[in-house]
Amino acid sequence: MKKIEKTWEKDNFVLRLANKEDAENYYQQNYNPLDPEVARLTGCKAVFSHDEVFSFFLQCMEADDRYDFLIIDPKGRIIGESVINEIDWTLRSANFRIGIFHSEICGKGIGSWATQMTRDFAFEQLKLHRLELDVFSFNPRAEKAYLKAGFKREGVLRDAIWDGEKYADDILMAILEDDWKEIKAMK
Repeated sequence: MKKIEKTWEKDNFVLRLANKEDAENYYQQNYNPLDPEVARLTGCKAVFSHDEVFSFFLQCMEADDRYDFLIIDPKGRIIGESVINEIDWTLRSANFRIGIFHSEICGKGIGSWATQMTRDFAFEQLKLHRLELDVFSFNPRAEKAYLKAGFKREGVLRDAIWDGEKYADDILMAILEDDWKEIKAMK
């Protein structure tokens, strides 16, 4: 399946579909090593080998059930990703995740912008009915960005994760096609 190419720009930041040629920079600029705070907030391990990242990245480029967008700063450095994955084309539903790989960039609105652009792509281009995600309770900044983008809390898995010091909740959120239409109608 040929993927739909899409690029957005804001304040010289670019959000665009990833391609195979990005694999080495993706690893070198973000996973060598991964920011420990980013690993904690996203629930992934802190250390990845070059082969792990490289092979997973290339596998993602071939998958028909996902769209991987890269967030690129004004200097051309890959600083994050915004991903629609686990697409169920029959149910028209998918999972969403986003990661800003450098904690010093967080809190500047780039993640919120990328979330909204990816959300719109999911409903406009992919014709999804439901886009869902989960966020950890110790990441209130991310939850706020998701609420701002129209995602609604659907449930909480209490004490479902360990943040390194204590148990925390896994918050389930989603936005439906009708929710998105309401947001777009208000603009």
